[in-house]
Amino acid sequence: MSTRRNPFEEMERLFERMSRQFDEASRMWESDRPFGQWSSQAESMAVDLVDHDDEFVVTVDLPGFERDDVEIEVTDHTLRIQAEHEEEIEEEEAEYLRQERRHKSTERSIRLPDEVDKEAVSARMKNGVLTITVPKLEVKEARKIEIESE
Repeated sequence: MSTRRNPFEEMERLFERMSRQFDEASRMWESDRPFGQWSSQAESMAVDLVDHDDEFVVTVDLPGFERDDVEIEVTDHTLRIQAEHEEEIEEEEAEYLRQERRHKSTERSIRLPDEVDKEAVSARMKNGVLTITVPKLEVKEARKIEIESE
C-alpha cells in the first residue's frame, strides 16, 4: 500500500507556527513590563538571529561583558540571555581616595520559531561578541496507524 503525501501538512505546520508566534506576541504585550520582553535595558543588547536549515545562530553584542558575566538558558522555543557586570575603580589622588562602583546588566528573551535540541546548544564569546549555536530538533514524520479488523 503506498502512502500519499497530504498536500496540506506543510500549510498546517506553517499555521501552527504562526499561531505560536501570535500567542507569544500577545503575551509580550500583556506583560507587566511596558514593552514586554524588550525593556530599556534590553534595547542595548543588539541581537542577530539567523535561521539555517538545521540550526539557529544567534549573535549578540555585549561590549564590556566577559564570558563569566553571561548566563544563557534555553527552553523548547525560547533563548534567554542575561549579562551582569559589577566593576570597582579605586583612584588615589594625593590624600584623597575615590572609589566608584559601576553595575550594569541587560537581559533579552528571544522566541525561536522551531523546537530546539536543548542538550546540543553551544556558545562562544570573543571580543564582546557572543555567538550561540542552537540546533533544531528533527521534524518527525507522522506515523500512520493501521486499523485492525475484528
